[in-house]
Amino acid sequence: MKDAVSHVDSGKARVAAISIAASASMAAAKFVVGILIGSLALVSEALHSAVDVVATVITWMVVRVSDRPADDEHHYGHGKLESLSALGVIALLYVLAGGVLVESVSRLREAAPPPQLSAIPFVVLLIDIAVNFWRARALHRAAHETHSQALAADALHFASDVLGSIAVIAGLVLTAFGFWWGDSAAAVAVAVMISVLGLRLARSTVETLLDRAPDGAAEKADVAIRSVAGVVGVERLRVRLVGATHFVDATVTVPRTYPIDRVHEIKRDAQAAVDASLGGADVTFTTVPVALSNESVRERIMVIARNSGLAIHHVTVHDIGGRLIVAIDLEVDGDMTLVAAHAIAHELERSIRDEFGADVEVDTHIEPLEPELPFGIDAPAERIALIADALQRFAAETDMYDVHNVRVRNTEAGEIVNFHCRAAPSMSVLKVHDNVDHIERGIRRTFPTVKRVISHAEPPHG
Repeated sequence: MKDAVSHVDSGKARVAAISIAASASMAAAKFVVGILIGSLALVSEALHSAVDVVATVITWMVVRVSDRPADDEHHYGHGKLESLSALGVIALLYVLAGGVLVESVSRLREAAPPPQLSAIPFVVLLIDIAVNFWRARALHRAAHETHSQALAADALHFASDVLGSIAVIAGLVLTAFGFWWGDSAAAVAVAVMISVLGLRLARSTVETLLDRAPDGAAEKADVAIRSVAGVVGVERLRVRLVGATHFVDATVTVPRTYPIDRVHEIKRDAQAAVDASLGGADVTFTTVPVALSNESVRERIMVIARNSGLAIHHVTVHDIGGRLIVAIDLEVDGDMTLVAAHAIAHELERSIRDEFGADVEVDTHIEPLEPELPFGIDAPAERIALIADALQRFAAETDMYDVHNVRVRNTEAGEIVNFHCRAAPSMSVLKVHDNVDHIERGIRRTFPTVKRVISHAEPPHG
């Protein structure tokens, strides 16, 4: 990214530097010829080009700063320096246009003598038109690629130079045909063109400074965000343009049942989508969890518990005679008093009734939080073999088979047993769970020192 920014910055600076040399040389040529033949229109156009020289120097300096990244004092970067420089140059153009207009009207009132004609001013003006046309196209292309208002202002100046030179030629032609007012009329035309073109750029520059959303940018960002899987809707969207970067502030709704890592993934995908859509964007993304119409009762209960900071599991939900029956296992600190634990359970039950109605039947089984098991060691081989034989025996009483990968660890809290077993591929999860429960209960009855049994059921090998 840094290399890309550096490339853009050097490209804008190079175009601006070339414009300085071209502006200075053509302005000097037009001014000298205008003075020699006494043409107000040509002198006015030369002064216009001189202002362009100043504008281009400002542009050259500004583009070297505007692409610097954000810092501690400029959180949105330095892109608005280009807008400020564009306003400054526009002000210079209006001062020039006003001066030319006043002088032109004065000459028309006084019936000033026409300029002395020769081929030289026509040659200079034709060269000026060709040079300015090339520069205007190059600057316009660079401004479009980099979203640079400073370069856009410079391009507008050179485009107005082309039109101004054409107007001066028209005035000189009128003078050659005996219309003494042709040169002054051409000068008025130059002043009017400067004013009209300046007004157009001033409008877009002021809109940028006032943080007006770029045309179509909000719509593109909205479509890009809504295209991301998991986004429910867009509540608010604001876009501002600073330099070449679109800053997007979006408030987006997502399902409240999504875990944090899924929400983070949505944010990342939305950033990429908006960046691709706008060709460069800095997105501030705020998510608002909302309830969806297709949430299950179990999901809604899990949300209630999560919002209360409670650990629950084994949530069962039944509809008996049109009445909702809910059973929950609630885990609390094992050292907590029954009174405190009951108060927590009561509050959870109240929240569930608030969600589903006062006639909901809720039963909460309170149990201690599973402690962090201390560091353990593998049990002796003979102990593992003894428990493995028992596992095989209890598995034979069910539809499970091939007990393998048996591990037994000794910890201060008791023995932990892990094992794998197999079942028919068509067996339901409910049937597998019942069979495994039978094996686990048999182990804990046979070996009272076993604290926990962890099973893993698999389909047949291969």
